[in-house]
This record gives sequence, C-alpha cells and structure tokens, in this order.
Amino acid sequence: MKNKKYGILFKKSKHAYRMVMLTTVISLSGLITNHVNAQTSSKLDLSLSSHSVNKIKKLLNDPKVWQQIPKQVTLCVYSPSGVHGEAFEQATSYMSELPRIVKVAQDFGVQMTVNRTAKLQMQIDLNYPKLKQKTSTEVNLKVYIDERVLTEDFRSKRCDGAGISNLRAKQFNSFVGSIDAIGAVQNYKQLTKVIQLLARPEFDSKMVNKAYEVVGIVPLGAAYIMVNDRKIDTLSKAAGKKVAVMSFDATQKKLVQNVGAQPVTVDLTSVGGKFNNKEVDIIAAPAILFEPLELYRGMTSKGEVRGAIIRFPLVQVTGTLIMHRNKFPAGMGPIAREIISKQLTPAYKFIDQTESKIDPKFWMNIRDAEKPGYLKIMREARIQMTKEGHYHPEMMSILKKIRCSDDPKNYECALQDE
Repeated sequence: MKNKKYGILFKKSKHAYRMVMLTTVISLSGLITNHVNAQTSSKLDLSLSSHSVNKIKKLLNDPKVWQQIPKQVTLCVYSPSGVHGEAFEQATSYMSELPRIVKVAQDFGVQMTVNRTAKLQMQIDLNYPKLKQKTSTEVNLKVYIDERVLTEDFRSKRCDGAGISNLRAKQFNSFVGSIDAIGAVQNYKQLTKVIQLLARPEFDSKMVNKAYEVVGIVPLGAAYIMVNDRKIDTLSKAAGKKVAVMSFDATQKKLVQNVGAQPVTVDLTSVGGKFNNKEVDIIAAPAILFEPLELYRGMTSKGEVRGAIIRFPLVQVTGTLIMHRNKFPAGMGPIAREIISKQLTPAYKFIDQTESKIDPKFWMNIRDAEKPGYLKIMREARIQMTKEGHYHPEMMSILKKIRCSDDPKNYECALQDE
C-alpha cells in the first residue's frame, strides 16, 4: 500500500437517499482508505435501521429536497501514487457494488442509472416516478498526492467532499478530531464502539460544525513507535533522542518534550527520509507506512536489523470523511455515518494483513513492566492538552467511559480528572 492515510473518496452524488447513501458507501466506504480491499467489497453491509429508512422515505417525498440535489459534485481523493496507485485502484474497485446499490434504489421506488463516463468522472441519473422527479449529477473525482493541498482545496471549496486524516480534519471538527488523542483508544474493540456510538442520531449535532459535516469515520491502523536502535526500549531511554513530529500537530511536540526528547518537525513527504537517514531516532506511524516509506532502511545497518517497531499502540489512527453541508441536501450525513459504521471489519482485516506482512524480525514487544509507564505518561499528556484546548473535553470523557467499559478495573476508572 502506498503511503498512508487513505485514498478515500468522499461521497458521491446526491440523493435518492438510500441509493445515494449507498452510492456513497462505495466511495465513502471503499474509497475510505487506501485500505479496505476489493475482495471484501461484495460483503459490504448496505442495510439500514428503521430510523434511517423512514428518514429516506421522508426525504424522497419532499420536492424541495430534489431541488437541492447538485448538478455537479467534486469529490477529492487522496492517493499517494496518483490515479495509478493501489489506493485509488482499490477505492474504485468498489464500483462493483453498483448493481446492489441500484437494486436498493429500486426498493425505494427510485430508478437509478450510473455511467462511468471517464476514469475520474461518473454520471448519475435519478428518476422518481411517484413525484415525477428527475435529476442528474455529474460526479468528478479529483486525485491528490499531497494531503495538505487536498485539505486546503476542501477549505476553499474546490472540493465538495473529501477524505482526510483525523489529524487534519480536527480543524473542521475538534470533537471528532479528538478521537486520535494519544492513548485514548487502545484497541479495535474500543474504536468500533466509538465509531458506532457517533453514528447514532443523538450525536448528529456533534458531527456538524458551521458549514462542515463529518459523514464517516474509518480506521487506518494503530500508530506504533518505530526506533532505529532496539536499545531505545523504555521511555527513559528516549530522553535526548530526536523524535519526528508532524508540523501541523502541536500535541505531538508537547508529548515528545514531556519525555525529555527533542522534537524534529517533519511532514509526510520528509518523515521517511529523515528516519532512514538517521536524522531522527524515533517516529510514530501505522504499519501501512512501513513498506511504502521503506522504513526498514532506518532499522537496518550493514544488513543487520538494529531498530524495531514497538508493538504498543500509541493511537488508533482514523480517517474522516467530511462535506460542505450547503452542497448536499440536509439529512444525508446521518445515513452515511450509519452505513460507514458498519463497514469496519474489512478495514480491520486489511490492517491485520498489512501488519502480518512485516517480517517478524522488525517487531519488538515491550516488557509488561514498562506498559504502565507508557499509559501513565499518555494519560497525563491527554489531561494537560485537554486543559490547553488541544483535545475536546466531551470527547475525552466519552473515550474514558469506553476504555473503562472495556477494562473496569483500570486504575483510571476511579479518577475524575479526565
């Protein structure tokens, strides 16, 4: 898989809700990250709750909603290697779900036709005989190899919808962006609870921030500490070492300083080179970066493995699917969130496969005696950075409740400071 975060596409056309919603899933869920793989696409869960079904019926029968369907939509896709990269190819492989989506549309009385008029363009035609409504939407996909540029184009409305890392999406919704707080979500079980909880109707208002709406959250894998020297196997030994921190995330710098290490500013284009050239001693990254950034080079010397991936998750990295609200009919977001929250198994499977492909010689387990120290410093960092406004306090409370539901005996569950 090339590089990181996700070659996701945000969602597609517009309405006939369910079908669009479904249509959305193929690009939302499929393009969701460079990961969800093609072979699982036939297993996408396209079912909806009775709440969403009733909402779709109401929307379909509102003539005003049909007038809100845009004639043209630009959806921005992150694919490190462009249109020929694996991320983009796997994302568009979800086009195979179209027959199922068309069938679902028919169940709602909507006649739907989708034509892929070009590699980066689709035409979606909708006909709803019950209201004698017809409309067409041209969907244009825009592929980016630089997530920073994609984010800025989304902000400036060159993109109607986009998929970006939660670290970058935090500027549009700090509540959702705080899911990636250090140590706040410790495993897949907890992350699944978070994503499915936020897809419930009672959180709809939290998904909206001014002109933006989060329409999906997707897992990208745990971020692990990677070191160029296996001797750096405790927090105390990280003191004085050079640690890569993303230029756009102030929380990383603070955490590094808290352990007495030296932060070195990087971005996605430079982090691999700096680690491989020994300009930094430590980085934190998900396993999907190991091969594309050739991080094994930074862990080897004269053919001998010197460094390691420390098998202790710091963060469960997520991606965010976000849209400009005024571009789409109101009510589309909640349905998208529900469907996307049901597509997690293929994502986890892909992450597991990616990690298992890394030669075992590069992995290193930390001693059980060291784990409480990691958890303690991450907890202290979360509390500090929440007070400073980097993390959303309500999200921190939710994540703590989920951790404690998973492990009620954890010492932090008796404390009231987070």
